[in-house]
This record gives sequence, structure tokens and C-alpha cells, in this order.
Amino acid sequence: MPAVLHKTLDLDGVRVFYREAGPPGAPVILLPHGYPCSSFQFRAFMPALADRWRLVAPDYPGFGYSDTPPPSDFDYTFDGYADLLDRFARALGLTRYALYLHDYGSQIGLRLAIKAPERVAALILQNGDIYEDTLGPKYQALKEYWANPSPAGRRKLGEAVSEEGFRDEFIGEIAEHLVARIPPDLWNLSWPLMRTPQRREIMVGLMEGLKENLGWFPRYQAFLREHRPPTLIVWGPQDGYMPEASARAYSRDVPDAELHLLDGGHWLLETHLDEVVTLARRFLDRVYPGAHAPGSRST
Repeated sequence: MPAVLHKTLDLDGVRVFYREAGPPGAPVILLPHGYPCSSFQFRAFMPALADRWRLVAPDYPGFGYSDTPPPSDFDYTFDGYADLLDRFARALGLTRYALYLHDYGSQIGLRLAIKAPERVAALILQNGDIYEDTLGPKYQALKEYWANPSPAGRRKLGEAVSEEGFRDEFIGEIAEHLVARIPPDLWNLSWPLMRTPQRREIMVGLMEGLKENLGWFPRYQAFLREHRPPTLIVWGPQDGYMPEASARAYSRDVPDAELHLLDGGHWLLETHLDEVVTLARRFLDRVYPGAHAPGSRST
């Protein structure tokens, strides 16, 4: 199986850690991660496709092994992260790519797509919500805070940024028979990297920023309608934030999207890796015909 390389890149004085796998000249898959994880969430997915594709997954500032500059030097918002992802792609010379969109990565990746639609060859969507009318019941606590923000409500948001809160993010909703498939490394490794006061504050700020993000939902939808990129949807319906209805809603704007509902939750790359890899390979073979051919130099 191809190796995953672990690298760093200096972007205007900010050290960005990233994982990379696959031939330098192969078609690119760009993988922006979600909350509360990092590029670590793609550690098994990347080598499974790296024989034919080049996969690149950065850690955002404030996450994983990347730097955490002071807020005066970095914009810790979805816009700020989309700009970072844009600069990251440019620095690596990524001029055309498929985007794997999951969790916060959906909001960040789609803002990048709106900024540079000519670069987007395809989308793989996995539990990333952009339809307000299908948001799941776990959004209720956030909606209550957005409607009536208070110091007490903000402290409650902060309580989720904890080892127990992370554990609940990973295994709190899925069926019992799937829990054993989720490695405890996910929260035991994520939490020590997040427990600094600055990083915890960044996480709470992003939760608050989800309210502003709702205003972007129509823009994400308009991008899909206008550009109709080839789209694969792989979804775990056992998700209190993004249930089955959130997956099916994409058919409103990309009716020709390929949809697969798997018997899992938010973290399918942990519980259903083989299924997702098989579906992704078939899809990408159609998007990039001949990518496996000797001497292929697509980027």
C-alpha cells in the first residue's frame, strides 16, 4: 500500500502540517477535515486510493499539528479557513482537484469552490450539511444559543470542547455494534491537541460562527445548481446533526448526484472504510478516465 507522507508548509509565517500520498502527477483529491479531528481522519482513506490519485489533507491552524497563531494574525472563521485552503492549494500548485467534503470541511471546501469553481473537478460529500430545513435535532442547543446568546450559554458550548465531548462526537449516536469499530485514539489523541485555552476558544468561536454560516447555505446551493460538478454522496444517517434528509436534500440542486446511504453515522471512514473506498474509486474512475494509465500526468 502506498505510503502517506507527513509534511509542513510555511504559509506567510504559519506552519501548516499536511499529509500527502500518491504520485505527484496524478489527479488530485483535496481533503479539508472536520471538527474535532484533523487530517488524521483521512489516514486510512488516503493510502487506499494513492495508487491512482494524489491525496492532500492539511490541518487547519488551531487544529492537529499546525500552528495556532494569535487571532490578530489569523482569521479563525470559515472565511479565514477557506482563504487558508486557497493559499495552501496555490502553494502546492493544485490547479484542479476533487474535493472530499465532510463536517466543517464542507463549509470550508464549498467556500473555496465558490472562489475558484474552475478548479473543482468533482465532489465527494460525506455528512456535510447545507440545507437549513433538514438540520437534525442536535442543532437545537446551538439554535437556542444563537437566539439568546449569554455567558452561561457560551460556557455550555465550551463544555462540549472536552475529552468527554469529543468522545460523544465520535460514538454518541451510532448503533452499539459499530462502537467497537471506532478507535479511542480519535478522542484520546484529538483532546490533548485541543486543550489549550486558545484552541478551546477557537472551537467555541466556530460553533458561534455556524449561525453566520447558515446565511451561506443558499450560496452553496447556487454553486451546485450553476456548476453541477460530478458528485458522489456517501452518508451515515445515524447523525444527530445531519440525518438522512440532509443527504437527500442535495438532489434539489444536483439531481444527477450518486447517493449511497450506509449503515453508519458521522465517521464512516472509521466504520465503513472499505465501502467508501470502493464507491470513491468507482466514481473517480468515471471522473478521471485513464488516470491509472502509465504515464498519466493529469493534475
